[in-house]
Amino acid sequence: MSDIKAIYIHVPFCRRRCKYCSFISYQSRESDIPAYIDAVKNEFSLRSGNSIINTVYFGGGTPSLLAAPQISSLTSAMKDNFNLANDCEITMEANPGTIDLNYLSEVKAAGINRLSIGIQSFNDEELSMLGRIHTAKDALNAIKDAREAAFDNLNIDLIYGLPGQSVDNWKDSLVKAVEVNPDHMSLYPLTLEPEEPLFKEIESRVLPEISADTAAIQYELAEQLLEKHGYIHYEISNWAKPGKECLHNLVYWQGGEYLGIGVAAHSYIVNRRSANTADLSQYIESSSHNSLPPQEVDETITPETEIAESIILGLRLCNGIDTKDFKKRFNIDIMKRYGRQIEELINFGLIENDENGIRLSPRGRLLGNEVFWRFLPDKL
Repeated sequence: MSDIKAIYIHVPFCRRRCKYCSFISYQSRESDIPAYIDAVKNEFSLRSGNSIINTVYFGGGTPSLLAAPQISSLTSAMKDNFNLANDCEITMEANPGTIDLNYLSEVKAAGINRLSIGIQSFNDEELSMLGRIHTAKDALNAIKDAREAAFDNLNIDLIYGLPGQSVDNWKDSLVKAVEVNPDHMSLYPLTLEPEEPLFKEIESRVLPEISADTAAIQYELAEQLLEKHGYIHYEISNWAKPGKECLHNLVYWQGGEYLGIGVAAHSYIVNRRSANTADLSQYIESSSHNSLPPQEVDETITPETEIAESIILGLRLCNGIDTKDFKKRFNIDIMKRYGRQIEELINFGLIENDENGIRLSPRGRLLGNEVFWRFLPDKL
Protein backbone atom coordinates (compact mmCIF):
# COMPACT_ATOMS: atom_id res chain seq x y z
CA MET A 1 0.00 0.00 0.00
CA SER A 2 1.53 3.30 -1.04
CA ASP A 3 1.83 6.30 1.22
CA ILE A 4 2.66 9.11 -1.20
CA LYS A 5 3.43 12.38 0.57
CA ALA A 6 4.68 14.51 -2.30
CA ILE A 7 3.97 15.28 -5.95
CA TYR A 8 6.55 16.68 -8.36
CA ILE A 9 5.36 18.28 -11.61
CA HIS A 10 7.95 18.86 -14.32
CA VAL A 11 7.56 21.87 -16.62
CA PRO A 12 10.09 21.28 -19.42
CA PHE A 13 10.09 24.67 -21.13
CA CYS A 14 12.82 27.30 -21.19
CA ARG A 15 13.19 30.60 -22.97
CA ARG A 16 16.87 29.75 -23.36
CA ARG A 17 18.83 26.81 -21.97
CA CYS A 18 21.56 27.82 -19.56
CA LYS A 19 25.10 26.77 -20.41
CA TYR A 20 25.39 24.47 -17.40
CA CYS A 21 21.94 22.87 -17.38
CA SER A 22 21.56 19.08 -17.43
CA PHE A 23 17.83 18.99 -16.68
CA ILE A 24 15.30 17.92 -19.30
CA SER A 25 14.06 21.13 -20.89
CA TYR A 26 13.07 22.37 -24.32
CA GLN A 27 13.94 25.73 -25.79
CA SER A 28 11.63 27.43 -28.32
CA ARG A 29 8.71 25.06 -27.79
CA GLU A 30 6.44 27.35 -25.80
CA SER A 31 3.72 26.78 -28.40
CA ASP A 32 3.39 23.26 -26.96
CA ILE A 33 2.48 24.54 -23.49
CA PRO A 34 -1.34 24.32 -23.88
CA ALA A 35 -1.15 20.71 -25.12
CA TYR A 36 1.32 19.88 -22.37
CA ILE A 37 -0.98 21.26 -19.68
CA ASP A 38 -3.80 19.08 -21.02
CA ALA A 39 -1.46 16.07 -20.95
CA VAL A 40 -0.44 16.78 -17.33
CA LYS A 41 -4.09 17.03 -16.31
CA ASN A 42 -4.73 13.71 -18.03
CA GLU A 43 -1.88 12.13 -16.09
CA PHE A 44 -3.37 13.57 -12.89
CA SER A 45 -6.62 11.73 -13.60
CA LEU A 46 -4.86 8.47 -14.49
CA ARG A 47 -2.72 8.53 -11.34
CA SER A 48 -5.27 9.96 -8.89
CA GLY A 49 -5.21 8.64 -5.33
CA ASN A 50 -6.36 9.12 -1.76
CA SER A 51 -3.05 9.60 0.07
CA ILE A 52 -2.78 12.91 1.90
CA ILE A 53 -0.33 15.05 -0.09
CA ASN A 54 1.76 17.34 2.10
CA THR A 55 3.86 18.99 -0.57
CA VAL A 56 3.74 19.77 -4.29
CA TYR A 57 6.65 21.09 -6.35
CA PHE A 58 6.54 22.65 -9.82
CA GLY A 59 10.08 22.32 -11.19
CA GLY A 60 11.72 22.71 -14.54
CA GLY A 61 12.68 23.98 -16.91
CA THR A 62 11.02 27.27 -16.12
CA PRO A 63 7.55 26.84 -14.59
CA SER A 64 7.13 30.63 -14.57
CA LEU A 65 6.80 30.50 -18.37
CA LEU A 66 3.28 29.21 -17.76
CA ALA A 67 0.67 31.94 -17.60
CA ALA A 68 -0.98 32.45 -14.23
CA PRO A 69 -4.35 31.04 -15.44
CA GLN A 70 -2.50 27.92 -16.62
CA ILE A 71 -0.93 27.49 -13.18
CA SER A 72 -4.36 27.99 -11.65
CA SER A 73 -5.90 25.33 -13.90
CA LEU A 74 -3.20 22.85 -12.86
CA THR A 75 -3.61 23.48 -9.13
CA SER A 76 -7.37 23.14 -9.52
CA ALA A 77 -7.08 19.88 -11.46
CA MET A 78 -4.65 18.55 -8.90
CA LYS A 79 -7.10 19.21 -6.08
CA ASP A 80 -9.77 17.36 -8.06
CA ASN A 81 -7.62 14.24 -8.28
CA PHE A 82 -5.56 14.20 -5.08
CA ASN A 83 -6.16 14.76 -1.39
CA LEU A 84 -4.06 17.84 -0.65
CA ALA A 85 -3.51 18.67 3.01
CA ASN A 86 -4.97 21.98 4.16
CA ASP A 87 -1.46 23.28 4.86
CA CYS A 88 0.08 21.67 1.76
CA GLU A 89 3.35 23.34 0.76
CA ILE A 90 3.08 24.19 -2.96
CA THR A 91 6.35 25.40 -4.45
CA MET A 92 6.95 26.87 -7.89
CA GLU A 93 10.36 27.57 -9.40
CA ALA A 94 10.64 30.92 -11.15
CA ASN A 95 13.33 32.77 -13.04
CA PRO A 96 13.94 36.53 -12.95
CA GLY A 97 13.09 37.97 -16.32
CA THR A 98 9.91 35.87 -16.55
CA ILE A 99 7.99 37.29 -13.56
CA ASP A 100 6.63 40.57 -12.26
CA LEU A 101 4.44 41.73 -9.37
CA ASN A 102 1.15 41.16 -11.18
CA TYR A 103 2.12 37.65 -12.26
CA LEU A 104 3.34 36.68 -8.79
CA SER A 105 0.18 38.02 -7.18
CA GLU A 106 -1.90 35.89 -9.55
CA VAL A 107 0.04 32.65 -8.96
CA LYS A 108 -0.13 33.28 -5.22
CA ALA A 109 -3.91 33.50 -5.57
CA ALA A 110 -3.80 30.26 -7.59
CA GLY A 111 -2.42 28.41 -4.59
CA ILE A 112 1.36 28.69 -4.90
CA ASN A 113 2.58 29.42 -1.37
CA ARG A 114 6.33 28.87 -1.70
CA LEU A 115 8.49 30.47 -4.38
CA SER A 116 11.96 29.35 -5.43
CA ILE A 117 13.78 31.93 -7.54
CA GLY A 118 16.77 30.85 -9.63
CA ILE A 119 19.09 33.77 -8.94
CA GLN A 120 22.40 31.81 -9.28
CA SER A 121 24.52 34.98 -8.90
CA PHE A 122 24.25 38.68 -8.17
CA ASN A 123 27.18 39.35 -10.51
CA ASP A 124 26.30 40.30 -14.11
CA GLU A 125 29.49 38.86 -15.58
CA GLU A 126 28.86 35.53 -13.89
CA LEU A 127 25.23 35.52 -15.03
CA SER A 128 26.33 36.12 -18.61
CA MET A 129 28.89 33.32 -18.40
CA LEU A 130 26.20 30.96 -17.13
CA GLY A 131 23.87 31.91 -19.97
CA ARG A 132 21.16 33.30 -17.71
CA ILE A 133 18.59 35.65 -19.27
CA HIS A 134 18.48 38.05 -16.30
CA THR A 135 20.73 40.63 -14.66
CA ALA A 136 21.50 41.22 -10.99
CA LYS A 137 19.03 44.12 -11.04
CA ASP A 138 16.35 41.81 -12.44
CA ALA A 139 17.09 39.38 -9.60
CA LEU A 140 16.67 42.05 -6.94
CA ASN A 141 13.43 43.24 -8.54
CA ALA A 142 12.09 39.67 -8.63
CA ILE A 143 12.74 39.24 -4.92
CA LYS A 144 11.13 42.60 -4.16
CA ASP A 145 8.08 41.67 -6.25
CA ALA A 146 7.80 38.31 -4.50
CA ARG A 147 7.65 39.99 -1.11
CA GLU A 148 5.10 42.56 -2.35
CA ALA A 149 3.00 39.65 -3.65
CA ALA A 150 2.94 38.37 -0.05
CA PHE A 151 5.20 35.35 -0.47
CA ASP A 152 6.40 34.63 3.05
CA ASN A 153 8.21 31.41 2.11
CA LEU A 154 10.88 32.39 -0.39
CA ASN A 155 13.93 30.44 -1.52
CA ILE A 156 16.75 31.66 -3.71
CA ASP A 157 19.31 29.48 -5.50
CA LEU A 158 22.96 30.45 -5.85
CA ILE A 159 25.85 28.63 -7.55
CA TYR A 160 29.47 28.69 -6.36
CA GLY A 161 32.67 27.19 -7.73
CA LEU A 162 32.30 29.01 -11.05
CA PRO A 163 35.24 29.28 -13.47
CA GLY A 164 37.34 32.25 -12.36
CA GLN A 165 35.02 33.09 -9.46
CA SER A 166 37.07 34.45 -6.56
CA VAL A 167 36.20 34.05 -2.90
CA ASP A 168 35.47 37.80 -2.82
CA ASN A 169 33.09 37.54 -5.79
CA TRP A 170 31.21 34.77 -4.00
CA LYS A 171 31.16 36.73 -0.76
CA ASP A 172 29.60 39.69 -2.59
CA SER A 173 26.73 37.48 -3.81
CA LEU A 174 26.29 35.98 -0.34
CA VAL A 175 26.17 39.40 1.29
CA LYS A 176 23.54 40.59 -1.21
CA ALA A 177 21.56 37.41 -0.55
CA VAL A 178 21.61 38.01 3.19
CA GLU A 179 20.55 41.62 2.66
CA VAL A 180 17.38 40.59 0.79
CA ASN A 181 16.66 38.16 3.63
CA PRO A 182 15.07 35.11 1.92
CA ASP A 183 13.55 32.45 4.14
CA HIS A 184 15.60 29.70 2.54
CA MET A 185 18.77 29.42 0.45
CA SER A 186 20.00 26.58 -1.75
CA LEU A 187 23.69 26.86 -2.59
CA TYR A 188 25.04 24.45 -5.18
CA PRO A 189 28.55 23.82 -6.52
CA LEU A 190 28.78 24.06 -10.28
CA THR A 191 28.73 20.56 -11.76
CA LEU A 192 29.02 19.98 -15.48
CA GLU A 193 28.40 17.17 -17.95
CA PRO A 194 30.62 16.83 -21.06
CA GLU A 195 27.81 17.78 -23.48
CA GLU A 196 27.11 21.12 -21.80
CA PRO A 197 28.39 24.35 -23.43
CA LEU A 198 30.12 25.57 -20.27
CA PHE A 199 32.06 22.30 -20.00
CA LYS A 200 33.23 22.72 -23.59
CA GLU A 201 34.29 26.32 -22.96
CA ILE A 202 36.43 25.16 -20.03
CA GLU A 203 37.81 22.22 -22.01
CA SER A 204 38.81 24.53 -24.88
CA ARG A 205 40.32 26.99 -22.36
CA VAL A 206 37.95 29.79 -23.21
CA LEU A 207 37.24 29.76 -19.46
CA PRO A 208 39.58 28.74 -16.62
CA GLU A 209 39.24 25.37 -14.93
CA ILE A 210 37.04 25.03 -11.87
CA SER A 211 39.08 25.11 -8.66
CA ALA A 212 37.95 22.53 -6.11
CA ASP A 213 40.04 24.22 -3.42
CA THR A 214 38.41 27.61 -4.04
CA ALA A 215 34.95 26.00 -4.05
CA ALA A 216 35.70 24.42 -0.65
CA ILE A 217 36.68 27.81 0.79
CA GLN A 218 33.53 29.36 -0.69
CA TYR A 219 31.38 26.66 0.90
CA GLU A 220 32.95 27.16 4.32
CA LEU A 221 32.45 30.92 3.98
CA ALA A 222 28.76 30.33 3.29
CA GLU A 223 28.45 28.15 6.39
CA GLN A 224 29.98 30.85 8.58
CA LEU A 225 28.12 33.81 7.09
CA LEU A 226 24.68 32.23 6.98
CA GLU A 227 24.93 30.87 10.52
CA LYS A 228 25.84 34.37 11.69
CA HIS A 229 22.61 35.69 10.10
CA GLY A 230 20.27 33.14 11.64
CA TYR A 231 20.09 30.45 8.97
CA ILE A 232 20.03 26.81 10.02
CA HIS A 233 22.23 24.54 7.92
CA TYR A 234 19.94 21.50 7.71
CA GLU A 235 21.18 19.75 4.55
CA ILE A 236 24.48 19.78 2.68
CA SER A 237 23.33 22.41 0.18
CA ASN A 238 20.42 24.00 2.03
CA TRP A 239 19.93 26.64 4.72
CA ALA A 240 16.68 27.91 6.21
CA LYS A 241 15.29 30.28 8.76
CA PRO A 242 13.74 28.28 11.63
CA GLY A 243 10.59 26.51 10.43
CA LYS A 244 11.23 27.27 6.75
CA GLU A 245 12.93 24.04 5.71
CA CYS A 246 11.77 22.72 2.32
CA LEU A 247 9.20 20.04 3.15
CA HIS A 248 9.27 18.68 -0.38
CA ASN A 249 12.97 17.93 -0.45
CA LEU A 250 12.77 16.48 3.06
CA VAL A 251 10.46 13.80 1.64
CA TYR A 252 13.30 12.77 -0.71
CA TRP A 253 16.03 12.90 1.92
CA GLN A 254 13.98 10.99 4.48
CA GLY A 255 13.10 8.21 2.05
CA GLY A 256 9.43 9.08 1.61
CA GLU A 257 7.30 8.11 -1.36
CA TYR A 258 6.63 10.63 -4.12
CA LEU A 259 4.81 10.79 -7.43
CA GLY A 260 6.30 12.45 -10.50
CA ILE A 261 4.03 13.96 -13.14
CA GLY A 262 5.13 15.24 -16.55
CA VAL A 263 8.02 14.75 -18.95
CA ALA A 264 10.99 12.93 -17.37
CA ALA A 265 9.39 13.07 -13.91
CA HIS A 266 10.55 10.40 -11.46
CA SER A 267 8.42 8.51 -8.94
CA TYR A 268 9.33 6.37 -5.95
CA ILE A 269 6.39 4.27 -4.75
CA VAL A 270 6.41 1.00 -2.77
CA ASN A 271 10.09 0.24 -3.43
CA ARG A 272 9.71 0.89 -7.14
CA ARG A 273 11.42 3.70 -9.05
CA SER A 274 10.06 4.87 -12.39
CA ALA A 275 10.47 7.78 -14.76
CA ASN A 276 8.28 9.09 -17.55
CA THR A 277 9.60 9.50 -21.07
CA ALA A 278 11.85 12.51 -21.60
CA ASP A 279 10.45 13.00 -25.11
CA LEU A 280 8.00 15.92 -25.05
CA SER A 281 6.16 14.91 -28.24
CA GLN A 282 5.83 11.32 -27.06
CA TYR A 283 4.48 12.47 -23.70
CA ILE A 284 1.81 14.65 -25.32
CA GLU A 285 0.94 11.91 -27.83
CA SER A 286 0.32 9.32 -25.10
CA SER A 287 -2.18 11.67 -23.49
CA SER A 288 -4.18 11.88 -26.72
CA HIS A 289 -4.80 8.12 -26.33
CA ASN A 290 -5.75 8.57 -22.67
CA SER A 291 -2.85 6.35 -21.67
CA LEU A 292 -0.01 6.80 -19.20
CA PRO A 293 3.27 8.02 -20.71
CA PRO A 294 5.94 5.46 -21.68
CA GLN A 295 8.42 4.73 -18.91
CA GLU A 296 12.15 5.28 -19.41
CA VAL A 297 12.93 3.83 -15.97
CA ASP A 298 11.02 1.09 -14.18
CA GLU A 299 12.97 -0.80 -11.54
CA THR A 300 12.39 -2.56 -8.25
CA ILE A 301 14.54 -1.30 -5.39
CA THR A 302 16.07 -4.23 -3.52
CA PRO A 303 16.25 -4.14 0.30
CA GLU A 304 20.03 -3.71 0.10
CA THR A 305 19.69 -0.74 -2.24
CA GLU A 306 16.95 0.81 -0.13
CA ILE A 307 19.16 0.63 2.96
CA ALA A 308 22.15 2.12 1.12
CA GLU A 309 20.06 4.96 -0.33
CA SER A 310 18.55 5.65 3.10
CA ILE A 311 22.04 6.04 4.55
CA ILE A 312 23.31 8.22 1.71
CA LEU A 313 20.26 10.50 1.72
CA GLY A 314 20.13 10.58 5.52
CA LEU A 315 23.75 11.67 5.76
CA ARG A 316 22.98 14.62 3.49
CA LEU A 317 20.94 16.00 6.40
CA CYS A 318 23.09 17.84 8.91
CA ASN A 319 21.38 16.04 11.81
CA GLY A 320 22.41 12.79 10.17
CA ILE A 321 20.94 9.37 10.90
CA ASP A 322 19.25 8.48 14.18
CA THR A 323 20.28 4.92 15.05
CA LYS A 324 16.96 4.17 16.79
CA ASP A 325 14.90 5.38 13.81
CA PHE A 326 17.11 3.37 11.46
CA LYS A 327 16.67 0.19 13.51
CA LYS A 328 12.91 0.74 13.71
CA ARG A 329 12.68 1.09 9.93
CA PHE A 330 15.06 -1.70 8.85
CA ASN A 331 15.51 -3.84 11.99
CA ILE A 332 19.25 -3.30 11.60
CA ASP A 333 21.80 -1.92 14.06
CA ILE A 334 23.64 0.48 11.79
CA MET A 335 26.68 0.58 14.10
CA LYS A 336 27.06 -3.20 13.87
CA ARG A 337 26.13 -3.68 10.22
CA TYR A 338 28.44 -0.90 9.02
CA GLY A 339 30.94 -0.85 11.88
CA ARG A 340 34.01 -1.16 9.64
CA GLN A 341 32.98 1.68 7.33
CA ILE A 342 31.89 3.94 10.19
CA GLU A 343 35.10 3.39 12.15
CA GLU A 344 37.19 4.11 9.06
CA LEU A 345 35.25 7.31 8.30
CA ILE A 346 35.53 8.50 11.91
CA ASN A 347 39.29 7.97 11.74
CA PHE A 348 39.40 9.98 8.53
CA GLY A 349 37.46 12.78 10.25
CA LEU A 350 34.60 12.54 7.73
CA ILE A 351 31.79 11.53 10.07
CA GLU A 352 30.97 12.03 13.73
CA ASN A 353 28.99 9.78 16.06
CA ASP A 354 27.38 9.92 19.48
CA GLU A 355 24.72 8.01 21.39
CA ASN A 356 22.04 9.26 18.95
CA GLY A 357 23.60 8.39 15.62
CA ILE A 358 26.02 9.40 12.89
CA ARG A 359 26.39 12.53 10.79
CA LEU A 360 28.86 14.11 8.40
CA SER A 361 31.55 16.23 10.00
CA PRO A 362 32.21 19.72 8.58
CA ARG A 363 35.03 18.13 6.55
CA GLY A 364 32.70 15.32 5.53
CA ARG A 365 30.23 17.81 4.08
CA LEU A 366 33.01 18.94 1.74
CA LEU A 367 33.86 15.37 0.77
CA GLY A 368 30.45 13.72 0.84
CA ASN A 369 31.10 11.39 -2.09
CA GLU A 370 34.10 9.96 -0.24
CA VAL A 371 31.63 8.89 2.44
CA PHE A 372 28.64 7.82 0.36
CA TRP A 373 30.26 5.25 -1.91
CA ARG A 374 31.36 3.18 1.08
CA PHE A 375 27.73 2.30 1.84
CA LEU A 376 26.85 1.03 -1.64
CA PRO A 377 25.79 -2.64 -1.69
CA ASP A 378 28.77 -3.83 -3.75
CA LYS A 379 31.17 -2.24 -1.26
CA LEU A 380 29.98 -4.28 1.73
